[in-house]
Amino acid sequence: MTFDQTRMPMQDRFQHLFAVISGQRFLNKQGLGNEVPFFICPFRPEESVEMERLQRQLINRLEQLGVRVLEVNLYDISIEMLRAEGDFEWLIENEESLEKVKFQEELQGILDIENTLIPAIAEKIKSIDFDVLFMSGVGEVFPYIRSHNVLNNLQSTAKEKPTVMFFPGAYTHSLESGASLDLFGRLNDDKYYRAFNIFHCEAQF
Repeated sequence: MTFDQTRMPMQDRFQHLFAVISGQRFLNKQGLGNEVPFFICPFRPEESVEMERLQRQLINRLEQLGVRVLEVNLYDISIEMLRAEGDFEWLIENEESLEKVKFQEELQGILDIENTLIPAIAEKIKSIDFDVLFMSGVGEVFPYIRSHNVLNNLQSTAKEKPTVMFFPGAYTHSLESGASLDLFGRLNDDKYYRAFNIFHCEAQF
């Protein structure tokens, strides 16, 4: 039987995350082999509000210990980019008149992951000293930004510090289909195998 960590009480998940992330082994990226320091924190979509609260508490507790967290919310950074390019108001005005496919294409064109989004994240990484990167907002930017595309393109940019992606869904592995990020527990076409499920990591100091 596979252990479903999303069934753990929220307080137990908080204690696990705090113990793992505050550990020197995690912060120093030890024991990863040659893999990138990417970790997935899956949660049930209906727990989004609780997880957001847990994330805030986790950041506060870590910072009390001297562990600095850089937060990147994909939804917030998308809005920042749209406003900076002067596209935000145009998209709001034309959202109803555009077909959904066309609207999605417009967003994907403006928020091109490789050429626009990743460089914007890279700027945030360069702008501040931090110990761990928290990435959230995955569900809010679907379908125009897909988590596996972000991780694939982020591998060369965010390799110096651990990255934790808070993911509304499941990170599954099977012999038949390999590893995939199943957004909302329903969409399983986002193949990504290089990240670690943070609930499978042991706390080591």
